[in-house]
Amino acid sequence: MNAHEIDYRILGSEMQYVEIELDPGESVVAEAGSMMMMDQNIQMVTVFGDGSSDNKGFMGKLLGAGKRLLTGESLFMTVFTNHSSHGKEQVNFAAPYPGKIIAMDLQDLGGKLVCQKDSFLCAAKGVSVGIAFQRKLGAGFFGGEGFIMQKIEGDGLAFVHAGGSICERVLRPGEVIRVDTGCLVAMTQEVDYDIEMVKGVKTALFGGEGLFFATLRGPGRVWIQSLPFSRLADRMASASRVGGRKEEGSILGGLGNLLDGDGR
Repeated sequence: MNAHEIDYRILGSEMQYVEIELDPGESVVAEAGSMMMMDQNIQMVTVFGDGSSDNKGFMGKLLGAGKRLLTGESLFMTVFTNHSSHGKEQVNFAAPYPGKIIAMDLQDLGGKLVCQKDSFLCAAKGVSVGIAFQRKLGAGFFGGEGFIMQKIEGDGLAFVHAGGSICERVLRPGEVIRVDTGCLVAMTQEVDYDIEMVKGVKTALFGGEGLFFATLRGPGRVWIQSLPFSRLADRMASASRVGGRKEEGSILGGLGNLLDGDGR
């Protein structure tokens, strides 16, 4: 099935949203809860599975829903359709946390994109959202995203979101980069992905970067985020602990809290 051709604008800076313009009869599928605003002639319908096609039959929809369940997503997605007969209508989707939204034209990316399991935001109807099993056990068990990653397939536009700023790297054949496992957002299907353990006991235990990092080997394109949501959540949880200054001892930490006003 050919994906619907949609027009879009990405707006905002730290908290972005994507404005999608639909011609009469065009549709976009999105994760539940991501809609921000829509025009009056846009109708939304919750569907079972990934919403990529209406002609899959019950077993096809059940398989699509099962794939989404394995990636930790909801069994349902929402389809937004322009039911106007006379003009374009708009629907807007917002990122769930500070960062950037990236437009991915799957036709230019070989028809397939592998990404972390919570990065998908929305896509033109006809794009399929499934699972991508890691070929190597190391990547599965220690990759930070589990053995399963998300797979987005089709020939239309898809939108993914990531935390902080985005770095896109184009890897030459054989070129290797090492990335914090939580910072990997997406990669094209030809990139070879594995997990490598940090060398040196002292570095692994006290370096603060975790025990493993991702090794990405070209050719292909990769997208890397500067602030994974898990890292942001850990910092917020650490700051919210009573009397908690993890970089200082209990006595100096308490004194510092009093001096800077955090001891209230």
